[in-house]
Amino acid sequence: MDWLRNASVPSAMMGRAGGGLERLDIGIEKGRIASFSAPTAGPGRDLDGGLVLPAFADIHTHLDKGHIWPRRPNPDGTWDGALDAVLTDSSGRWSSDDVRRRMEFSLRCAYAHGTAAIRTHLDSVPPQHDISWDLFAAVRDEWRDRVELQAVSLVHADCILDTAQFDAVAAKVKEIGGLLGAATAAEPDARAAMFRLVEKAGDLGLDIDVHVDETGDPNAHSLEHLADAVIETGFTGRVLAGHCCVLTVQDVPTQKRTIEKVARAGIAIVSLPMCNLYLQDRAPSGHSTPIRRGVTLLHEFRAMGVPVAIASDNTRDPFYAYGDLDALEVLREGARILHFDHPQDEAWSWARTVTGDAAKIAGFDYAAEIKIGAPANLVLFRARTWTELLARAQTDRVVLRGGKAIDTTLPDYRELDDLMEA
Repeated sequence: MDWLRNASVPSAMMGRAGGGLERLDIGIEKGRIASFSAPTAGPGRDLDGGLVLPAFADIHTHLDKGHIWPRRPNPDGTWDGALDAVLTDSSGRWSSDDVRRRMEFSLRCAYAHGTAAIRTHLDSVPPQHDISWDLFAAVRDEWRDRVELQAVSLVHADCILDTAQFDAVAAKVKEIGGLLGAATAAEPDARAAMFRLVEKAGDLGLDIDVHVDETGDPNAHSLEHLADAVIETGFTGRVLAGHCCVLTVQDVPTQKRTIEKVARAGIAIVSLPMCNLYLQDRAPSGHSTPIRRGVTLLHEFRAMGVPVAIASDNTRDPFYAYGDLDALEVLREGARILHFDHPQDEAWSWARTVTGDAAKIAGFDYAAEIKIGAPANLVLFRARTWTELLARAQTDRVVLRGGKAIDTTLPDYRELDDLMEA
């Protein structure tokens, strides 16, 4: 048996109550966690009190858009500017080879940072659905032993309400084994689109993951429409809603009503702190200081018993110019933006938003917890406490997969240079 000696493990990562750290030795056998014991001297890797976390689960990403910024930057930093740039790029550049190379580059980054499970949204308005979904199926198989992958269709309300288009998208999602999704906000037909999507998912036995209300327009109520659709149709599958930014600019009665409906419908919420901070409340001129942080009411959702998570979202594309699919960066920035650090005795429970709670929301086979019998997919840090962990980027972390250290060398951006040529 191999041993990790003198490890500091958050109780929350072990599925236990309490917000503290446990000092222990971890025994690993045949690639799985085999035992826990009090720290003793002996053979093995001495962590000297260093933190051990489970490998991460990143449940809202866009692998098909990743790394197009050098050839298609956002002209003004706004959400509309991002959408126009992506539509232009995808219409002429998203061949199977182009998407595959960028997708695999992103996966190599995530793997090196310590992520073991990823859900990606795929732009799926026909004819792109045929290219991206078949490619995703191949990449999912190739990466099966390194990163567990899920995919969600991403279409707009007009596509959902176009019977022929939406039927084609839904059939492809069903064929590949994905989730049905969309993006809606304040469109006049948003309610009809949400009901249509939920009904189609119910007919095909598909789970749902949608972008909703990624806007500062208080007239956006897509999250409430989604909850109404789930409740009124009796939909029983998993439902995840991302962004939900508009709640922060709506009145208190609307906030309470929407959160209560979400809780009653059994919908989970994922916030995207880095991307939303980048896009929301940005003036097209670029000369106005933002006031809002862009994130949704995550604490309020959690207080109502709604499962919550945070995730990477976009990576070096027009919707977010930065990022590297590093879930620790997401947690570090989420702690600052969303105030995860107080009360201090609850801080470690928020780390589950990129580990165990996120994996459970997505329904991954990988549970992202440190338990007897679990895969020894672990991330080891020299940092010993919450503040040490989140004060630095932890570039010296050690990533174990099946109990063995992997090469954490990140791919070089130069590998994609030929894809960025005009």
